[in-house]
Amino acid sequence: MVAIGRAACATILAAGMLHADVVVAGTLDDIRGSGTVCLAYRKDAPPFSYVAGNGAAPVGFIVDLCRAVTAGIGRQLGIDIKEAYVPVTATDRFDAITNNKADLLCEATTQTLKRRETVSFSIPTFADGASFIIQPGGPKDIGSLADKKVGVLAGTTTEAELRRALAAKQLNAEIVPAKTHREGLDAVEKGAVAAYFADRGILAFLLMNAKRPTNLLLADIYLTVEPYALAMRRGDEEFRLAVDRELSSIYRSGQIARIFGATFGPSVRPSPTLLGLYATAALPE
Repeated sequence: MVAIGRAACATILAAGMLHADVVVAGTLDDIRGSGTVCLAYRKDAPPFSYVAGNGAAPVGFIVDLCRAVTAGIGRQLGIDIKEAYVPVTATDRFDAITNNKADLLCEATTQTLKRRETVSFSIPTFADGASFIIQPGGPKDIGSLADKKVGVLAGTTTEAELRRALAAKQLNAEIVPAKTHREGLDAVEKGAVAAYFADRGILAFLLMNAKRPTNLLLADIYLTVEPYALAMRRGDEEFRLAVDRELSSIYRSGQIARIFGATFGPSVRPSPTLLGLYATAALPE
């Protein structure tokens, strides 16, 4: 499949909409007419959605999963679908969907009931949990964070859960919002914060590629459970069904194992929780 530019993506979506909050033509109709699906991605959420170099196409587990879904929808429609990539941040990622800049949000997106008020979600795509990175000798649990500075990506479910956990234990830790995961990791390495919180899969990937990985440790706790899913516009059940049909097929056929291996490598095995998720999310026809 061939990628096209963001401007073309915006033009394609605008042609099918009269207002940002009303779906006039269904997403599948738009895709059938334009031959293009618009995929939103993050530059800074490895290993799920990121850019490896300047000018490179996005890569990562969720991005690859979206590409597989796109290919399957193309087979459903009997056309060869092109992909347009729309870069987003942790702050504006849902705006890309609600403002019709993208069809699917292809990154580490946790499905929550609050978020379902503004966007729809596919069946689950991954299960992760929030944890934190520290320097050797740093705090090993939430209770050890009293009177310390802790970093977290601003505007995420992890930030909200971290604030709740600190409040529940009546800890007066200072939360330092980060703009990117790399910024948060650098803050730990420099000693500017005692810990940096994010989804464990992201932290493990960052740790593997850290400047001085021996100076950092991944805490052996989970703050939250994060069920990932693909976000899309509300009110378009035909498109949502098409996405869920392809995800179910990917899980049933074993293609999900190949996508997982391409991102995490042959030495990493899916957890029993993740295997169970794919077994139960593979909906029968």
